[in-house]
Amino acid sequence: MADTGVERESMEYDVVIVGAGPAGLSAAIRLKQQAEAEGQEINVAVIEKGGEVGAHILSGVIMDPKAMNELFPDWKERGAPLDTEVKDDRFYYLNEKGGFRFPNFMFPPLMSNHGCYAGSLGNICKWLAEQAEAMGVEIYPGFPAAGLVIEDDVVKGVVTGDFGVARDGGHKDGYQPGMELRGKYTLIAEGARGSLAKVLLEKYGLNSDSEPQKYGIGLKELWQVKPERFKPGLVQHTMGWPLDNKTGGGSFLYHWGDNFVSVGFVVHLNYKNPWIAPFEEFQRFKTHPDIRGTFEGAERVSYGARAITEGGYQSVPKLAFPGGALIGCSAGFVNVPRIKGSHNAMKTGMMAAEAAFEAIKAGRQGDTLTAYEEAYETSWVAKDLKKVRNAKPLWSKFGTFIGVMLGGVDMWTNTLFGMSVFGTMSHGGTDAEALEPADQHQKIAYPKPNGVLTFDKLSSVFLSNTNHEEDQPVHLKVKDMELQKTSELEVYAGPSARYCPAGVYEWVKDETSGEERFVINAQNCVHCKTCDIKDPNQNINWTTPEGGGGPIYVNM
Repeated sequence: MADTGVERESMEYDVVIVGAGPAGLSAAIRLKQQAEAEGQEINVAVIEKGGEVGAHILSGVIMDPKAMNELFPDWKERGAPLDTEVKDDRFYYLNEKGGFRFPNFMFPPLMSNHGCYAGSLGNICKWLAEQAEAMGVEIYPGFPAAGLVIEDDVVKGVVTGDFGVARDGGHKDGYQPGMELRGKYTLIAEGARGSLAKVLLEKYGLNSDSEPQKYGIGLKELWQVKPERFKPGLVQHTMGWPLDNKTGGGSFLYHWGDNFVSVGFVVHLNYKNPWIAPFEEFQRFKTHPDIRGTFEGAERVSYGARAITEGGYQSVPKLAFPGGALIGCSAGFVNVPRIKGSHNAMKTGMMAAEAAFEAIKAGRQGDTLTAYEEAYETSWVAKDLKKVRNAKPLWSKFGTFIGVMLGGVDMWTNTLFGMSVFGTMSHGGTDAEALEPADQHQKIAYPKPNGVLTFDKLSSVFLSNTNHEEDQPVHLKVKDMELQKTSELEVYAGPSARYCPAGVYEWVKDETSGEERFVINAQNCVHCKTCDIKDPNQNINWTTPEGGGGPIYVNM
């Protein structure tokens, strides 16, 4: 909610979009395309918390060009940065010493990556922003949406964060209050676990009829490898080691561009063992005998981490609310078995834009865009998600080996017969509720990094170019510090220090009193949102820091 006690400047638009990712930018472009086609004017603003477009964008990425073909049929001629087409598609199951490859014929056609492109989603978003600005869209990087403008139960826009607030809450020299950006409709495209989306889901009960959203944490490094190790167009996925059978997740290696290999590791955040450390699992994965050779003599050039929505079809909430809609990963459209969501994000942004444009053309504003909901329900996004809806719950229920096999059978029956023998399975509780007390599990001894193939968190965060103004309020809000000690530390053995991929959280023993103190190194935060998702008591709330703070990802 907007702070009405502060006098703020206001700017008026037809549509305000929060987030310059693939969903938000596709929505902005579609609005302008429709206005141009009908000879009308429409004012569109996009605000982005990153210091530049693409700065906070992190994905594998293997892009299915389906949505891009609809948005810009001539995207190749326009110079979209999608140059490396998938040529070799491999999937392996690993054990500690080796593993085996699954034959491609085992997978239903929807799982094939042929016809898709490897690259950088950050670069794609930069290119989309160029197209949008050329059409007259106003894009404002470095302006996080810190609050909502809600009047008479209708979302009227957003409030950007204040600048120049000191850590103690006082105003520094040059203090500037945030601005109100008001629109006839507001589209929320914050990505996974967005701070405004959380408010909207609760206020309007958008998730009252859906399953809890599920998440994974995706960790990624970009390497430039030796030419003899580079195989352009190779896409390789694995599951199994180093994760045990009860812990979901897997890896990817994508060869693209100028001898680049994107290597990533995903850990499903419904894991039970609080001793698991996703970052250390990622580093350990690279030491596998079938993996490490790729990186011999190579240079690690970037690192990042981001939460991924994994709930799929049954976790998609109601998409529209009075005055706006959720698009992209704010609602959760990732296809988990395909490890893809960018094309779905783009398509949902386009559908919401079409609904908003028709409403504005008809003279409406501030109502619920039911046309967007209806368009989604009959779209290829919903149809594809429905086919794979049981892959995640089967994996969670039966473990990696059996669960993935059953998921494959279920996808085949959905593909061939349009039905599932399992119906639509439930996810159960939230990822936070899945965590079990530390005394029920054995502590994991992770190997020390060698600085050549495996690394520590702080040197990795350095490669993400992460920075926050030190004298600003801590944007990671602990609701009850005593609960953090009596439960997060004493029951769960302080998992925040392990699930955070950036070294933000520490439990430090006071030398005098011997008391454990919870330390938050907020300047390290890469905005992955894992703490907001996985804290067992939901005691940590991620909020937007001062504009422009956070990582500056390059080619990620």
